[in-house]
Amino acid sequence: MLISLIGTWLQQVALSWLVFRLTGSSLLLGLVGFFSTIPVFLFSLFAGVVADRVQKRQVLIVTQTLFMISAFVLAILTQFKMITTNQIILIAIINGTILAFDGPLRQSMVVEVVGRDNLFNAIALNSAAFNAARIIGPAMAGILIATIGMSGCFYLNGISFLAVIIALGLMHTRSNNLKNKNKFWQDLSNGLLFIKDNKAIRALVIMMGVLSLFGISYIILLPVFVSEVFKKGAQTLGYLMSSMGLGALAASLSLARFSDLRFRGRFLVITLLGFSVILILFGMTKNYILSLFYIFLMGYFSVTCMAIINTLLQTSVSDEFRGRVMSAFMFTFLGLTPFGNLLSGWLAHIIGTPLTISLGGIICAISILIITFLNPSVFKLT
Repeated sequence: MLISLIGTWLQQVALSWLVFRLTGSSLLLGLVGFFSTIPVFLFSLFAGVVADRVQKRQVLIVTQTLFMISAFVLAILTQFKMITTNQIILIAIINGTILAFDGPLRQSMVVEVVGRDNLFNAIALNSAAFNAARIIGPAMAGILIATIGMSGCFYLNGISFLAVIIALGLMHTRSNNLKNKNKFWQDLSNGLLFIKDNKAIRALVIMMGVLSLFGISYIILLPVFVSEVFKKGAQTLGYLMSSMGLGALAASLSLARFSDLRFRGRFLVITLLGFSVILILFGMTKNYILSLFYIFLMGYFSVTCMAIINTLLQTSVSDEFRGRVMSAFMFTFLGLTPFGNLLSGWLAHIIGTPLTISLGGIICAISILIITFLNPSVFKLT
């Protein structure tokens, strides 16, 4: 995963820069972000039913292979200067559709690899691999875009998927009982009713949705923020994203040290509010050094929140519903993100990028306070 995720971050930074170079529009950046994750909104709940019915490892090999092919197509189109905005949007839709099925499968597979007792540390370790790539990938992208070009970054990403495909081929997971005589729609309905009737799970899912809609969407605006506020280019964007990744990695490692943390619900609320406040400050700053510090804290708090929500959800369900509950997590984590991206891109086009980012932090803070007030049981979650 570490190798592949470095490639993914190479592509993400290069693609953001490619769209901005082609269009110069913050609205188009938001549109590409919208189309890259809208399939998760449309299909992830169905993917959760699939995850509870199939052997996950075999299906993941297929999804990773499709990701690899997509990266090579993007690389070739860019190299020969045939790439257009419409083609980028089409590739984004294809990748988003693959991700809609890949995400719930990967999330629900973790417990099959390590068991319930090691679940929290496994999620932290998984997050550490992801966020180590966030440090290495963007920093490399800033240099590689200037040397081998954006198409070179896309080629490297395509090659990196081989690491995941080979690892999945060698992996052994615990046996999973796949006997299920229910109809597909019945399983989908049962999963949604389970989430609806469990107040704690419902509150956690809503919190993740708020973070996705109004908090995480700041990432899609970073290229514009760098250009408008600091008057810099791709290398500065890479440094900012690396600082965010360093904060996220620090969060992952600290979570692994506190696997026996009590009152995780209370800690979750505090970190969500902390993220909101720092997001407000980041949007207001015009100091580059201070922005590196703020975005480090944003990376730390956001990953801490997501890891705790992920763990609390998985430890609250039986294996029977795990895929469907994690599909709800993916639905709010990534499925609602396109609407946040679209809204952020539109607002940035009207009121400016800095004010849009700060406004997102204000909305997050108020929403979390309301959810916690209406669901005091969240504070008691362990």
